[in-house]
Amino acid sequence: MVLTLIWGSNFIVVKWALDEVTPLAFNALRFPVGCLVLWMAARWLGPLPRPRLRDLPALAALALLGNVVYQIFFIYGLDWTRAGNAALLLSTIPVWALLLAALVREGTLHRSVWMGVALTLVGMVVMVGGGTQALGIEGTSLRGDLLMVLAAMSWAGYTVGARPLVLRYGTVPVTAWTLWGGSVVLVAVGLPDVMATDLRALSLGAWGAVLFAGAFALGVAYLIWYRAVRRMGSARTAAFSNLIPVVALLLAWVVLGEALAWLQLLGAGIILAGIVLVRWGATGVAGFAIWRTGRD
Repeated sequence: MVLTLIWGSNFIVVKWALDEVTPLAFNALRFPVGCLVLWMAARWLGPLPRPRLRDLPALAALALLGNVVYQIFFIYGLDWTRAGNAALLLSTIPVWALLLAALVREGTLHRSVWMGVALTLVGMVVMVGGGTQALGIEGTSLRGDLLMVLAAMSWAGYTVGARPLVLRYGTVPVTAWTLWGGSVVLVAVGLPDVMATDLRALSLGAWGAVLFAGAFALGVAYLIWYRAVRRMGSARTAAFSNLIPVVALLLAWVVLGEALAWLQLLGAGIILAGIVLVRWGATGVAGFAIWRTGRD
């Protein structure tokens, strides 16, 4: 529930802050904060183990996928579309995670999973298309929606790919290694934007958003996420993100004044129904084999 509140509100916090700071600069400022939180957690829990040489390529790939590719898709997608749209499209992570887990581990999907996948895709089309027609949203929003779909796929790949390493080394080491590795790239990419920004002119609210998005949405939430992956598996953990778009939609409506058109509401309902079907199908015998251990 804590993870749901953190990530649900993060859409609104980041969306609001992007009015004052560019996407790349925002990432370059908040990621060192997240790194500091994970460093403090690692110090408190004890020394980190040394990764095996054979695991370094996998860790580097995960750092790039989950903390560079995903974050660039996420931050630009959120900047170019509505916070509610972004949250709903990112909620399709369970669908992509389950499909990827089945593909990687040659699992057999329950029929209800395929029905859920189909519903989710239909819901995405209805929601994005409905918003464009009913609200007169320009092409920039459509581009942002597509980036959020790519972000969801990236995070699903990150989640599935990290689980074997999490089982081997633990939650904190893998989260820290991948976050620190990705942060080096994000800071380097965003440094020109940071230098071009008048940091003294940023409001206290913008700095608060940087601290929240770094310390909580990155540091604390990542630790909660991967601890859940270790205990329950990647697909089931991703399914618990179902409530995040609900929190985000409510906050976007109250804080940002984002009201949904009826076609968007219909699409949102279809998406959530599809995700529920995917989750239900994954608890069956066929689906269970996909996320059961993560070691095969």
